[in-house]
Amino acid sequence: MPDRRRTNGGPAIPTARTPFDPAWLRSDLTQLIASLEVTEERRRFLSSRWLESVLWMEATAQRTRTRYYALRLITVVGAVVVPALVSINTVGKSGGAITWLAFGISLVVAVSAAIETFFRFGERWRHYRRLVEELKTEGWALHELSGPYRADGATQETAFPAFVERVNDVLKRETQSYIETIASPPQPTNGAHPSKDQST
Repeated sequence: MPDRRRTNGGPAIPTARTPFDPAWLRSDLTQLIASLEVTEERRRFLSSRWLESVLWMEATAQRTRTRYYALRLITVVGAVVVPALVSINTVGKSGGAITWLAFGISLVVAVSAAIETFFRFGERWRHYRRLVEELKTEGWALHELSGPYRADGATQETAFPAFVERVNDVLKRETQSYIETIASPPQPTNGAHPSKDQST
């Protein structure tokens, strides 16, 4: 929902906010933490461990998505423009200007595709988006005592150890997944490099 603010004592006027507003998200989740019936020590865990992880992953997911879309858009548009320029140059014999323009665009497309392949922005975006939504779900499930925290006589205080364990499990899987699938170099295609056993 849009934020509502009062001006000069008048009625509340809706104000637009961006899909990801760090200040709004921090304020919203801070209110969630404050509403939980847990000890102050556990609130500190929520603030320093859970909240900061959510904010960092959300920001990273947004940043990598923007870079992924930008690079992919350059690649797709360039791949369409270059053949058209080549056709114009062939049919109209326009000279070296269009040839150099086609060469420059081809170079930009190649660099854009290489950067996206090297940094894997698409994989990073999906990686962090999946994990941050999982962390958010855990926080709201604890608040509502639903899902894994639903039990007869359960309270937010008694369910908190299970919440800690599940959050730590998510963060551990995040590290393992990042190292194994994103930070690792791309695997060669089958048959590109024979294994040591095959070469002997």
